[in-house]
Amino acid sequence: MSLRHIGFTALIFFGMAHAPLARCATDPSFLLTGTAKNFGSYFPSYLANGYFSVMTSPRGTEPTRSYMVALMDYAKGDTSRPAAIPGWNEIDYNPGGGWLNSTRLDPKIFAGYTQTLDMHDATLTTRYRFDYAHKATDVQVTSFVSQADPHLAAIRFTITPQFSGDVQLTFPIRLWSAYQPRFAIATMTGAQMIAAVIASGQNLDNKPVPTPDRAPVWYPGYTRVLSDDGNAKTLTLWLDGRAKQGLAMAEAAAIALPDGIVIRSAKLAKGPYRLSLDLTVHVEQGKTYAFTKYIAASRDGWGGGAQADLALATQARSTGFDALLASHQAAWRQLWQSDIVVDGDPQVQKTIHSDLYYLLSNTTVGTAWPMGACALTPNYAGHAFWDSDSWVFPALLLLHPERAKPIVMFRHRTMLPAQAQAAHYGWKGLMYPWESDPQKGTVVTPHFAEGVHREIHVNADIAIAQWQYWLATGDEDWLKQDGWPVIRGVAEFWASRVTWDKAHDRYEILHVTSPDEAYDDVPNDAFTNAAARKALRIAVKAATLVGATPDPQWSRIADHMYIPFDEKAQRHYDFDPSVPHDKITWMGSSLAWLMYPNLDLPMSETVRRNDFAFQLQALKTHGDDPNEMMMVMLAVGSAELGDAKGAGRWIQRNLVGFLKPPFNVRTETAANNAGYILATSAGFVQSMEYGLTGLRIDDKGLDPAYTPVLPPTWQSLTLKGVHFRGKRYDVTVQRDATTGKATLMRRAL
Repeated sequence: MSLRHIGFTALIFFGMAHAPLARCATDPSFLLTGTAKNFGSYFPSYLANGYFSVMTSPRGTEPTRSYMVALMDYAKGDTSRPAAIPGWNEIDYNPGGGWLNSTRLDPKIFAGYTQTLDMHDATLTTRYRFDYAHKATDVQVTSFVSQADPHLAAIRFTITPQFSGDVQLTFPIRLWSAYQPRFAIATMTGAQMIAAVIASGQNLDNKPVPTPDRAPVWYPGYTRVLSDDGNAKTLTLWLDGRAKQGLAMAEAAAIALPDGIVIRSAKLAKGPYRLSLDLTVHVEQGKTYAFTKYIAASRDGWGGGAQADLALATQARSTGFDALLASHQAAWRQLWQSDIVVDGDPQVQKTIHSDLYYLLSNTTVGTAWPMGACALTPNYAGHAFWDSDSWVFPALLLLHPERAKPIVMFRHRTMLPAQAQAAHYGWKGLMYPWESDPQKGTVVTPHFAEGVHREIHVNADIAIAQWQYWLATGDEDWLKQDGWPVIRGVAEFWASRVTWDKAHDRYEILHVTSPDEAYDDVPNDAFTNAAARKALRIAVKAATLVGATPDPQWSRIADHMYIPFDEKAQRHYDFDPSVPHDKITWMGSSLAWLMYPNLDLPMSETVRRNDFAFQLQALKTHGDDPNEMMMVMLAVGSAELGDAKGAGRWIQRNLVGFLKPPFNVRTETAANNAGYILATSAGFVQSMEYGLTGLRIDDKGLDPAYTPVLPPTWQSLTLKGVHFRGKRYDVTVQRDATTGKATLMRRAL
């Protein structure tokens, strides 16, 4: 008997529940702060609003890379990659002894240093006393990328000099040069890639934080500036550019000066790598001066050109920093109306908020844009993997369905390239790429990772996400127009891709790459076959709902799908036992993913325990530098088995090594610094939403499929502001004061 059907003892009722504490910007669980101790280990975070981003920097004023959603460089021989747009956040200051951004980071020079990422308001504030060459200036820098108006960003540079005299300031837009060296990643084998990296004087060895050890591969693309200009009198800058062989983009800046400031000179500086307004002003000791840089950005399909952006930037300057910031903060506070609240572990609470912050920073509303595996950064070349559909989408779906929707809409928008890829391999229906270009939806997998074109479980993952959106929203028009065509196309693919084994009366799927990707050509991967079976059964249900006739083969294949199983050990195999399970990998096994909330393969409690035990043993004996995407699922597996202590241990384990200081940036493994992996943030969130609560999104609704659990030190876990089928409520797992058992409660809002 499946564990899913064992009697469910948690209490469910709609009524009063313990109301979680009100959250506000002063709540320490929303604050991440760096100090001078982080100067040597500073792993940059970013500010973003789903449309464009900017990386953080220690001083708060250095020029850093900025990226725009689906603005891709399509250089010949390379894979597509995010084109870094001209750097807009730079401000530099010289009180007379040296430029701020060029002065070494030293605690004595940057006295009293703190930099705080306020995740509740999505602002970065940096404070220090810049004490150099016998001149001291108190500095505060505040920046944000607007959630209220996605075209806008602003940075305010506030100084209080401890002297009187003339000082210099520059307000540049940094015109980046093309990244060198570039490699023909679209054609290079793995060995050729490594040789080219070594020949360039680099390597791909794991390196201590904060050095990015995968930068030789995941470098930024190039945006060529086509025209640029400015006006020293109106204190404005503007430019038009184009990503290499890609889309056009534009930027503009408007500078606001303090009232009454004495300007000695104001000049426009233009060069091949810099467009800047350079000022010399007079300051008085002890007075405070605020200089503000307002930015507007756009690209093809999202806004106008440079002149339209210039109008936006100058209007923002007229509106003023405080008003723009207030609108931005209000928009983020609205987002935080849906939250996950833990009573009993402040460190976990802060981590949940950082993971939600990174997810929300990369979401849009009303679009058909996916989320890059590593957010609005160049890592993994900004491509869309199964990360979008199976990891990020479910994490957002309960709390922010409107921000989950673009992920499923992207798959509808890119049906034609998926159809073309299926035809290329001789299959029917829709075969989505393992790595999809976020703008075109085409195949952009690097040649050195060519084997992953066989990692076709992505197609089932996509169909499951489409169905989950329908289950969670009940939007029949969407299902007919957008979801059903994708679900049908994926089912047609699987029907053409399976092989009938007459001797064993079963369907098989041969030559696939396992989620444990070192096994890149195996028959009958258990996760792939189980996911394909679920996708086919979804297609049958969806057809009935939209009034279509399902292909009878879909049910036949699903009913006879082979999922490898060891009868003696009473557990699943990772793949067909004809293939030795003996490689050292970063997962050890992928059996934990059979319990993954999206799939949750039905099985008895005995099999579930045996699968989980094998996963842990394989991780110990065959694992190396474990991938965080697998690690976060171990908390879910423990919770499904009713092991509250085990779930708590795995939650704690996922706080160690993967979160890089000072801003909880998650890296793919504890040792390698390929950072900004959104799937791992989403996985940690899912361990709360679907792991500890025992909830599943299925045909019954938001279904309590397992008895909830709480780690021993926790008193409660609350999913605030859940959205499901047009209703909103809080879901709380509460420890009973008498029995100590966890119970599940819902409170309608």
